[in-house]
Parts: sequence; C-alpha cells; structure tokens
Amino acid sequence: MPEPAPVPVVILGGTGYVAGELLRLLAGHPHLRIAAVVSTSQAGASVTACFPHLAGVLPAELRFEAADAVASYTPRGGLVAIFAATPHGTTAALLDSVLAAAEAAGAEAHAVDLSADFRFADPERFARIYGQAHGAPERAGAFLCAVPEHHQGRPPGHAAQPGCFTTAVLLAAYPLYALGLASGGVFVSAVTGSSGSGRTPGAGTHHPERSGNLYAYSPLAHRHEAEMRQLLAPACGGVEPEVEFVPHSGPFVRGIHATLRLQLVEPMPAAALAAAVAEFYRGAPFVRVTTAPPRLNEVVGTNACRLGVAARSRTAVVTSVIDNLVKGAAGGGVQWMNRLLGLEEDAGLRLAGIGWH
Repeated sequence: MPEPAPVPVVILGGTGYVAGELLRLLAGHPHLRIAAVVSTSQAGASVTACFPHLAGVLPAELRFEAADAVASYTPRGGLVAIFAATPHGTTAALLDSVLAAAEAAGAEAHAVDLSADFRFADPERFARIYGQAHGAPERAGAFLCAVPEHHQGRPPGHAAQPGCFTTAVLLAAYPLYALGLASGGVFVSAVTGSSGSGRTPGAGTHHPERSGNLYAYSPLAHRHEAEMRQLLAPACGGVEPEVEFVPHSGPFVRGIHATLRLQLVEPMPAAALAAAVAEFYRGAPFVRVTTAPPRLNEVVGTNACRLGVAARSRTAVVTSVIDNLVKGAAGGGVQWMNRLLGLEEDAGLRLAGIGWH
C-alpha cells in the first residue's frame, strides 16, 4: 500500500525564533509538508534569507506569504495542519479567520497555538491577565491546553502549547500532585535563555546586558503563574495550587533550568520518589527521570525534558531542564500536531542534542 501524502502545513507568524524552529523540525518530518509560511511584514521575501541556517533543508524558492493567500494552500476536503507562532493578542483573530477559511473549503483543519491566546478556556481570564479582549472568544473552548504527556489520547479539535516556563514546571510538579505524593503549594525558581524574549531586540535580550549576568524579573508577579495554577489543578482534585514563581534571565541563548520545592505528604527517599515519577512517565518518549541533577546541555536542540529528583524528610526538590524553543514551544507544538493527526508521537522529533554550543 502506498504511503499517504504528507499533510500540508501552514505557519502563521513565520519570522520569529519559534517559527524558525518549526521550520527546522518540519523540514525533516516524515508526514508533514511545509505549504505556506505567513508573514505580513515580510510577504514575498525569501524564507531562507530570514533563516540562512536552514538553507540546506528548505527549498530556495520558499517565500513568505500574506495572510490572505492561505486559502489557496487549503486542500478542499483534505487535511491541513496550522501552527500559530504569532504574538500574544494577535493570534486569536488571525487563527479564527484561517480556520473559518479552511472550514468553508470543507477541509479538516487542526491547529496548534504557540502563543498565549488559547491557553485559557475562559476568555475573560485571558483578558484579565493580558490586558486586552480575546480576539475569538467563541473558539476558546475548542483548544485543549496541556503538555502532551498529561493528556491521554487524541484531542478532538485543536491544541494550545503552554508557555516555556509553564512546560518545565508542569513536567516536574504534575506527577507529584497526581500521585498524591505532594500537597500544598510549589515554589519555583527558573532561569531562561535570551531567546525566550523573542527576536525583536530589547533590554532583556541585548547581549551586553545579558552576557555574564543573572537577574530575576517579575518575582511573584509573572503571568505564567496563572497558567501553572490552571494546568496543575487537574492533578490537585480540580483545585488550583498556590504557585510562587521567580523567573530569572540567564546569560545563555537557549534553555530553561527550573528548580521546584514541594512538600511531601509523607517522608520518602529520593530514589523511591524518582522511581514513582519515572513510572508516571512510562511510555512518554521525551521525559527522563533520575536522582542526578540534569544539565541544560543534555536537552538543548531537542524535545527532551530531564528531571532530577532530590528529597529530605518531607521536602522534595525537582530540577527540570528543557529547550525553551523546542520542548517549550515548536517541538511541543509538533508533538501536539502528531497527536491531533493520529501520527506517532515522536515523528520528526527524534533529535540528537547539540552537546556543546
């Protein structure tokens, strides 16, 4: 029997770092084909001129498209995969129009939102946190927001990838709550690389400010706290736990290193706690659990998460490392799309780490 044709992919917001990672991953995906890369600011420009490191794997003729050209790439009656890597607050309305065009063409469209617009099922909560009205409130309920490891099976419609900080924290804390091993709140101290601030230069990403430096920002006031509480609630009997989150800017480009402190219900040796968490993630291809503290170099460039578990009496400390651009964004998005399309979960994501960078 012949192999089914690759599913065409449309990327919205095509010039950012996350879009560049999507292009890198999709170029080697066995079941997905890049059909259109949308950028309102760069329409007509060469994609590889924007991302010269991808010149060896992307077609030289691939150019950015205007948003109104997307309909021509939507197969009538067929499948289409849509990734939204557009800025927070602009995604919802754009994605709504693209999905409406796909529906009008009779296509079966599956979307993954990599912005914050569809992370909250309640549009009013989004408006309170992000300070603006939701762009497509009637679609908010059609998106499932979670990390793929915490949702079994194939979502019915679309998915929203949690933020990169949230992804690192969820993977570390969720199993302890779900297994009834921890109770109460969680304290998180996490360091992120400069790529997490996006491609547009700013005070937080300017190299002389970042290099050789380390500093906290928005302590106990970061908007990802609300995401963390919401997405930990299913593991806590539906009650949102208290999350005390202190993010830091690190002097590197890629990666997140998060340290979590939780209170155990009963004293537990570190080896037993690590074994319980590892069993929770049995069958999850991208999560590995040990009692040794993980290092960023283990995961940079990959869709992996490494968890290190320590315990003393009733105190548990879990360290979590991910690549913010891959597992925390583009890779997590591809993992979701694989699930939405009924493909093997690790398709296109079997990636070797960089090791030194």
